[in-house]
Amino acid sequence: MDKNSNYRKNNSHNGDKRYNNSKKPDQRKPDKREDMHQDEDYPVEMIVGRNPVIEALKAEKPLDTIYIDKEATGSIAVIVQLAKERGIVTKQVSHEKLTAMSRMTNHQGVVAMGACAKYVEISDILELAKSRGEDPFIIICDEINDPHNLGAIIRTAECSGAHGIIIPKRRSASLSGTVYKTSAGAASWLPVARVPNIPAAIDELKENGVWIYGTDAKGEQYDKADLTGPIGLVIGSEGEGMGRLVSEKCDFMLSLPLKGKVNSLNASVAAGIFMYEVLRQRSKK
Repeated sequence: MDKNSNYRKNNSHNGDKRYNNSKKPDQRKPDKREDMHQDEDYPVEMIVGRNPVIEALKAEKPLDTIYIDKEATGSIAVIVQLAKERGIVTKQVSHEKLTAMSRMTNHQGVVAMGACAKYVEISDILELAKSRGEDPFIIICDEINDPHNLGAIIRTAECSGAHGIIIPKRRSASLSGTVYKTSAGAASWLPVARVPNIPAAIDELKENGVWIYGTDAKGEQYDKADLTGPIGLVIGSEGEGMGRLVSEKCDFMLSLPLKGKVNSLNASVAAGIFMYEVLRQRSKK
């Protein structure tokens, strides 16, 4: 397909009906609060860790209360000062209380509660690229279920100059406290759109002149492809890769050379390689 032409296929779709591989059952005692954080319709309201909380404060995310380990020192003072400047309540609690709230032992002495799951529209991401005078560079996550992977992808996307991330509402990690912590605060800066249907979202991007690049072992080697211009980069799920309907929407396919005995890379690692190749090619323009 000629990337410079204005021709695009109008592919019909009925929604991706794939199912994920079943996960191993969690042997821990069920926790109602944790279940709510896993429910994708529940508004996630927790940010865990010093740097993610500091970045959320700097980005003026709507936070209600910040809980701080009463024995903590160091950069906790920065958090207290930023919270005071924004009129956000801080409460001193025990280390054990924070562990119970976050269900993490490495919370670094701080947990912030607020409306963390603030999503944008695809049009907002496109407008951000326009306001910067840049071609859109958008990451499309097709059912990335592991919040650590999603957080790592968001972190790399922000660092590599992407304008935003698109995730599906169902069968995907959402903007949870784990995602915020893994992203090292990048989730406070990079816009995330949460859509009902990834194929429909791709259609919207195509209507706005964005070329869609999928990832597949049979695709063109990533560093041989032209990755300049408006780009939507699809990262497939950890186990199954891209869904059939999503794959059919792609204009191009990219692959990574694999020389070892293992035939795949972690989703966030592969995403990082592709994103930095986009940055490399854009930097040469």
